[in-house]
Amino acid sequence: MRSRPTLAWAPGPEVLALEPGSTDIGPVAQTVAAGGVVVLSGAGISTESGIPDYRGESGSLRTHTPMTYGDFVASEAGRQRYWARSHLGWRTIARAAPNDGHRAVAALQARGYLSGVITQNVDGLHQAAGARDVIELHGNLDRVICLSCGTTSAREALDRRLKAANQDFEAEVTRINPDGDAELPAEAVGTFRLVDCTNCGGILKPDVVFFGENVPRTRVERCYKLIDDANAVLVLGSSLTVMSGFRFVRHAAKSGTPVLIINQGLTRGDPYATQRINLPLGQALTELLAETTGPSPA
Repeated sequence: MRSRPTLAWAPGPEVLALEPGSTDIGPVAQTVAAGGVVVLSGAGISTESGIPDYRGESGSLRTHTPMTYGDFVASEAGRQRYWARSHLGWRTIARAAPNDGHRAVAALQARGYLSGVITQNVDGLHQAAGARDVIELHGNLDRVICLSCGTTSAREALDRRLKAANQDFEAEVTRINPDGDAELPAEAVGTFRLVDCTNCGGILKPDVVFFGENVPRTRVERCYKLIDDANAVLVLGSSLTVMSGFRFVRHAAKSGTPVLIINQGLTRGDPYATQRINLPLGQALTELLAETTGPSPA
């Protein structure tokens, strides 16, 4: 059974009643300096790399309805719409470079302060910055999977096949969304030709978790294990609207593990947070890194 997609969240009284987030990174740095911290990152950490988020002040959900799993599998027209737009949008995601926030996370991990990195993002920028063993909660746009035989392949290979099948395809891109979906005129979408799995002829899908699709159980269990063993959970750039990430914050708080949130704006996890910082991620994480330059935790 698949979950119902949660596309929007409105802060309730329990969130609105909280004091505004602080701009003093010092208390967070003290907790991080003790080590054993698990990072949970969201789209907000990649906005400074030119990838918009979903729910910020200029978030794409204000004008964009993401593809859901149900829509993708239900019709060829839905898949045509997705792949035409993603064919152009993925190139922007693939060209994006890590920013100061990604580099700071990688440096904190290299210095021994982090026991794990979980990301809700599908852009691969944590790994590009040097982070290791990142759990990609929602997958990665760089991979493609066949819904029939389960074969996975590189997105670059699919890109070459789609270019060959659509040599005359041209469209003006007006916006790129965090899922790699580009805003295109409707008439352009209708001319796009799909390609099938080279192994079995089945339907190809990006190896990412669409809205309304469940995160694989083994991946969820790995995340829970990291959270259970953590000394603290550090949320970076996520509104925690979707349950796939929010459940880990709620789980940590229930077991008494400190939850630290750095985000611009309110989040669904604020009532569970020990410390809340309201700063741009690049600035906040650069300051955090500077304040944790002492000896690494044992």
